[in-house]
Parts: sequence; C-alpha cells; structure tokens
Amino acid sequence: MARSTTSRPVAAAGGGSGWPSLLRLIRFPNLLIMALCLALVQSCLLRPTDPVAALLSVRFILLAVAAISIAAAGYIINDYYDVKIDVINRPDRLVVGRVVNRRHAMLAHVLLSGLGVSIAGMLSPALGAVNLGSALLLWGYSAQFKRLALVGNLSIALLTAALVLLPELQQRTGQTTVWVYALAAFLLTVVREIVKDVEDMRGDAEHDCRTLPIVWGVARTKWAIGFFLLNLVILVAGGTWYSLHAQRWLLGSWLLLTVLVPAFGVGRYLARADRRRDFAQLSAWCKWIMLAGVLSMVLVRLY
Repeated sequence: MARSTTSRPVAAAGGGSGWPSLLRLIRFPNLLIMALCLALVQSCLLRPTDPVAALLSVRFILLAVAAISIAAAGYIINDYYDVKIDVINRPDRLVVGRVVNRRHAMLAHVLLSGLGVSIAGMLSPALGAVNLGSALLLWGYSAQFKRLALVGNLSIALLTAALVLLPELQQRTGQTTVWVYALAAFLLTVVREIVKDVEDMRGDAEHDCRTLPIVWGVARTKWAIGFFLLNLVILVAGGTWYSLHAQRWLLGSWLLLTVLVPAFGVGRYLARADRRRDFAQLSAWCKWIMLAGVLSMVLVRLY
C-alpha cells in the first residue's frame, strides 16, 4: 500500500523545476541565515574592533564555505531518505525523485560533504574533525536518528550549536558570549525540531518512525517542548536582565521584545495547540525568534 500511494504523488506533484527547485532542495534561505550567523559571530562577538578585516579574512571565508557545504549536503541527503515521507507530509515541496534524480542527489551530497571536510581539514585538523563528524551525524540523522525519539532532535540541535561555535573553534579567543549564543541555539532548535515532529506525525507514523509524539503522544510531547522552552526563557531572561542592569538598553530591549516576549507567546500558543497547522505556526515562530537572536549579535558589538 505504501508503494502505490508513493508513486502517484511523485509523478503528479508537478510544478517547479530548474533553479527554484534546486535552491529549495538545499534550503537556500536557511543557508543564508547560517552564513549571516557565522558572519555576525566573527565580526560582532569575536573581532568587534576590526569587523571588515575579520569578514574578509581568507581563513574565515574558507571556514564559511566549508560549513555551508556540509549543511547543503545534509539537506540533500535528508530529502534523499525522506522521499516517501515527504510525499505525505510535503508533496508540494518534493524535489528528489521528481526534479532531481536520486543518483544525482547522492552524488551532490558526497561532493559537497567532501568539499566541506577537505577545506576544514586544510584550515586545521580539529576543524576537519568537526566537519567530518557533522557530515557523518547528518547522514546518520537522515538514515536513522530522525526516526528515534529525541535522538534526531538533539542531533540537529547539537549541529546548530556547533555552527555557532565554529569561528571560536578556529580562533580560540576565549570569548564566553559565543557559548551562550550556542546554548540558546541548541535549546531553540530542540524546541523547533520536536514541534516539527508533531507537525509531521502522519507521514512519520506511516513509515514506522518512532519520534517523540508517536511514542509519547502529543500531550506529553508538549510538556517536553515546554521543558526546553522554559530553559531557553530562563537563559534569555538572564541575558536580558544582565544587559539592562549593565545599562545596555538597546540590547536588553531587543532581547526582551524580539526574543523573550515571543518565546512566552510560543509557550502560550503551545498550550492550546492541537492541530497540524498550529504546530506549523509554532515552527515558523521559532524560526523568526532564532533570526532575532542572531541579529542581536549586532547590538552586542555596540558595547
């Protein structure tokens, strides 16, 4: 039965080919946000006194290219393994198997992963090891981990935190603020990934995935989301209080209005969420909160 329902939508999904579909395959907007995050960590947190030179550094540019290559490869391999599930959950966004040949998708994944690991390895053995570990974790996530309760969620959150930390791992400045941002990114990513699992329950259940909402049920999963969200709120509230206490009014106000208050809003909406579109809305809000958090690095530089 799964084979028959899969073959029809793949052929009939229609619409969209060429560059728009390829950009959708590698999640181009997400890659831009990753590049922005790396740039702001480099120029605002680690080297605020000379931001232009920091961004134009050949070593940093190579680091960014390596990280983005690994991320793009991860999105491709994820779609490669998720064709049958995406036919149910997101038929209108299906690319692999419809626009891009599965064999070509796998080749692109291997080439991009190899590029990312090789460039990072040239920069330093430690960065090469981090990127190799990231590539392997992304492959493991796509093939198996995402089908296991909480394992896949924590894997992606760990990779998100690692992205924030990459410039610090390259330069070893000893800056502690970047670790706080990495922790916030980890917590918010866990929240969003579990929310997405609830949103995708139907397709996941039909393909024997054991994600948190399937194993625990939606009601108990909402408590798990709430736990990670509460930890994020505590972390951001601490940063907001510290900024305002230190008379960093602009930074404190930004964190309060664009991160902390929306996070409370997510918690309130989560308590009432019971439909797929509710969790889709929560996922979108989490993305906007993450973007606001990334942009707050600009204000950190002012102080």
